[in-house]
Amino acid sequence: MIPKVNFQVMKITSAEFIMSNSDVDKCPKAAWPEYAFIGRSNVGKSSLINMLTNKKSLAKTSGRPGKTQLINHFKINNNWFLVDLPGYGYARVSKKEKKTFQKYITAYFEKRKQLVCAFVLIDIRHKPQPVDMDFMEWLGTNGIPFAIIFTKADKLKPAAIQKHVDDYLNSLLETAWEEAPTHFVTSSTKRTGKEELLLFIDSINKQMQQV
Repeated sequence: MIPKVNFQVMKITSAEFIMSNSDVDKCPKAAWPEYAFIGRSNVGKSSLINMLTNKKSLAKTSGRPGKTQLINHFKINNNWFLVDLPGYGYARVSKKEKKTFQKYITAYFEKRKQLVCAFVLIDIRHKPQPVDMDFMEWLGTNGIPFAIIFTKADKLKPAAIQKHVDDYLNSLLETAWEEAPTHFVTSSTKRTGKEELLLFIDSINKQMQQV
């Protein structure tokens, strides 16, 4: 569940690109908390990042799936990192290229100590996909904290949104999950879910500062 907090929603006042690379050891050395965004190709990841940061072209959007193929770090408010990771599944790249960047995605999750939460993006219009379910199972098995972000909610009516979310969470509970992960419903077009996501991130940042 989203932590109960009494402070105002965080405002992103600065967001800048820092670096792209495929070597986890070359990622920024700052001990700032990191939030990684990942999902199947064409799930709307870049549009969501741009909506959250109020930057129209911070993350490059493309109609061609598989555009993001490196680990991209963005410095937010000079105290945390937003990390844009390559999409998995259905990318229009060669099998060799796909294996290469999937290898450093795995390395990122296994080695990056600054990571505090991964956001797995799911297109709310579709039924649970094996590639998404397998990836979340891998995160859970490896003890990597994550939350689900359902994207493209503007494509469905409210009743359909709730049904699709319920169906998805029930599918998770039918497998190896004892409780459903924290989830958010978003629309980059209508800016739905922005405050809830930023509140969640800010609450974690504040909790870490108190440790």
